Amino acid sequence: MSRVSTTGKSTNPTTAHALLRRLHDHGVRTVFGVVGREAASILFDEVDGIDFVLTRHEFTAGVAADVLARISGRPQACWATLGPGMTNLSTGVATSVLDRSPVIALAAQSESHDIFPNDTHQCLDSAAVMRPMTKYAVELQRPDDITDLVDSAVSAAMTEPVGPSFISLPVDLLGSEIDTSLEHPGARTPAKPIGAVEDGWQEAAGRAAELVASAQHPVLVVGAAAIRSGAVPAIRALAERLNIPVITTYIAKGVLPHGHELNYGAVTGYMDGILSFPALETLFGPADVILTVGYDYAEDLRPSMWRHGGEKTTVRISPTANPIPRVYRPDVDVVTDVLAFVEHLDAATAGLAAKTPHDITPLRERIAEFLADPTSYDDGMRVHQVMDSMNTVMEETAEDGEGTIVSDIGFFRHYGVLFARADQPYGFLTSAGCSSFGYGIPAAIGAQLARPGQPTFLIAGDGGFHSNSSDLETIARLNLPIVTVVVNNDTNGLIELYQNMGHHRSHDPAVKFTGVDFVALAQANGVEAVKASSREELLSALRKGAGLGRPFLIEVPVNYDFQAGGFGALSI
Repeated sequence: MSRVSTTGKSTNPTTAHALLRRLHDHGVRTVFGVVGREAASILFDEVDGIDFVLTRHEFTAGVAADVLARISGRPQACWATLGPGMTNLSTGVATSVLDRSPVIALAAQSESHDIFPNDTHQCLDSAAVMRPMTKYAVELQRPDDITDLVDSAVSAAMTEPVGPSFISLPVDLLGSEIDTSLEHPGARTPAKPIGAVEDGWQEAAGRAAELVASAQHPVLVVGAAAIRSGAVPAIRALAERLNIPVITTYIAKGVLPHGHELNYGAVTGYMDGILSFPALETLFGPADVILTVGYDYAEDLRPSMWRHGGEKTTVRISPTANPIPRVYRPDVDVVTDVLAFVEHLDAATAGLAAKTPHDITPLRERIAEFLADPTSYDDGMRVHQVMDSMNTVMEETAEDGEGTIVSDIGFFRHYGVLFARADQPYGFLTSAGCSSFGYGIPAAIGAQLARPGQPTFLIAGDGGFHSNSSDLETIARLNLPIVTVVVNNDTNGLIELYQNMGHHRSHDPAVKFTGVDFVALAQANGVEAVKASSREELLSALRKGAGLGRPFLIEVPVNYDFQAGGFGALSI
């Protein structure tokens, strides 16, 4: 018999209860999102231990869940209402599939008896929209199935390559009572992502060890799958024992600490042009064996970048079968857990003498020259000066390097890839795979919630920042101590660069904005803010923001001294 409350409504568990309970069983403690008329069926207080974080836009919810999932290594959830709420969420879902995060995306749907996509009010075929960009997409048909659907969603999301799952929830079924007599086994959440293991991988790993033994200048090129596998300590130990340099993708910065002598940095195709220096040739030219450890082509480190210089033998180590043999056909392909490979390689090379790394002193000197730039520019600071100031205050503020620099998307992002300090895995965050414009604010929210005791610094351009600036209010409402730096040139600077690369001129109507007062915008959203026009002013503002314990924004007028040359790596 159903229990009835004093209001006459049943108090038996509903689909909403079961959904939140199973998410909680899988370790989800936060759901980011925007609620619509399904609020009649779910309040998000049905289960203790799960907090709902209201965002101003569904894209913010998706990216915040992406970053919280990335750092925690556990599934995280986001929510949208039906129709346009779901389509707004879809860009956050696309971000998590290309940036590889185990997100459980949820969206309401029209009542089960009224689902006629493209004909019913606000009704779209949500599962069909999400299916091409998710690991698993389903629409609830029977309330009693919800626990099983959540289990399937988590299992798919935590299988390499990790990514989002999606469940569409008709509002009437969401509020329906479930059969409490049904028994479900305990939630089984993988401790780390599940990857493929090919028969004979040890033999392939043995060939890799022989290549390392005979190499003069081997290099480890590390991607984020190595972090997900828990291989970072083993990679550090192996690199140090054999004296092998480590180069990373954007998102794998921090595998070795910023100042480590074997940390040869993160690679971007923009680096030669930014530095006006043959950086890719310096990094890869002398290398004779390249081991791509946890390699993922989506992270935008392309094989053409390491092919500079002489002939090289390549080894691919990944928990997935090679999806792009036309682009990258390694000499040795090892499909297994990255940690298992590194441990195998360590044992197989136990008696091997340390290598002599190839010298990148000229590149390091060029980077140091950039960061030390003392010039006072009349038309705005340069982004390398901004990054150096952020690094300085991060080093002063973070204990044992435990801090996060988040970068939105734009030309400045590649300065972050080159120059940003990262002393821990995911110490530098950007949308490496999807390059989602407006990523900065939601990523900073996710990072700060994941690491509440550590400083979070965000750098964003005026274009990407203002595309999603409404969630400044979310930062203020949650009182998250995020220090935001908006580098402002009233221009989509990266697009202006591409215009000049292709046409040797720019077309202002496609890239120029009128001015926005970002200090006033921040203050209107409850965030204290200042403008800084010099290195001294910026350092002072960063130190103030880092010590406040609440949100703070700094607007910095900037300009770029780019030339169209030096970006050939982008077209190969």
